[in-house]
Amino acid sequence: MRWWDIEPVLELEHELFPDDAWSPGMFWSELAHARGPQATRRYVVAEVDGEKGRRIVGYAGLAAAGGLGDVQTIAVDRTQWGTGLGSRLLTDLLQHATAFECDEVLLEVRVDNTRAQKLYERFGFEPIGFRRGYYQPGNIDALVMRLHVQGTETH
Repeated sequence: MRWWDIEPVLELEHELFPDDAWSPGMFWSELAHARGPQATRRYVVAEVDGEKGRRIVGYAGLAAAGGLGDVQTIAVDRTQWGTGLGSRLLTDLLQHATAFECDEVLLEVRVDNTRAQKLYERFGFEPIGFRRGYYQPGNIDALVMRLHVQGTETH
């Protein structure tokens, strides 16, 4: 993801998360930490060719610090649900968690988003707790999930 992707990402963000969408400043702040040798973030977009040119149909972001990764966001356009795009985005983030030398990766997911929870479970994430009222303004609880990252050992 680059700065010029922020506007189309925000359109998708507001479509998918109308009540608790990220602000432009949140994306700008994250991207400020995603480049260069001291990068602590990984943000990616997925695009498809359409009638009006290329359009963003998914995006995802990871923050990493001190051996801990955190999936900041992951979103897939409804037209792409069931295509495996969410899995590909999450795979990219987890590969970079390994590159960032993370021992574990955490994430929060809305308790009412069973579709996303099933995706994370398929990747080995396990529930470890709740954050009450995490998603505002709807006061929706978040399920906290964790994955222990396996090293790149050879057998």
